[in-house]
Amino acid sequence: MTEQELQKQVKDEDRVIRILAKDIEGKMKVYAGLTKIKGVSWSLSNAVCKVLKIDKNKKIGSLTDEEIKKISDFIKNPKVPEYIVNRRVDFTTGEDKHLSGSDLELQKEFDIKRLKKIKSYRGFRHMSGLPTRGQRTRSNFRPNKKKAGIKKKARKK
Repeated sequence: MTEQELQKQVKDEDRVIRILAKDIEGKMKVYAGLTKIKGVSWSLSNAVCKVLKIDKNKKIGSLTDEEIKKISDFIKNPKVPEYIVNRRVDFTTGEDKHLSGSDLELQKEFDIKRLKKIKSYRGFRHMSGLPTRGQRTRSNFRPNKKKAGIKKKARKK
């Protein structure tokens, strides 16, 4: 490796890449770096690399602007099998979509508001700050666990 190539590689690793309003360090590999974006799983990251023919082990800082644009466009509208998409059979439209970033957060918030509004069991659990998926609550999920005082004997020592 020549001196110039080495300097370019170091320069690329120092870069911070911004994809879909998320800053990703240039040192990370593409495969792992894409998972930092909200709504991108490991399987979708793998699909992005395969479909766009990008090396998974390439440093994300060495991507060109054109490749970054391709990646962001693909994540916004992925052409992948339906089991990889994160919103299958949407409640309002009934179609399969993939949401990422702030769209995903907003949609999740709207779903929780809808559950609360229709007063479903899960909605009540969300309202009271308890787990919604059937976990036991005897020992975990204690709301005032941090406030509990210490024993008098321990305090005197």
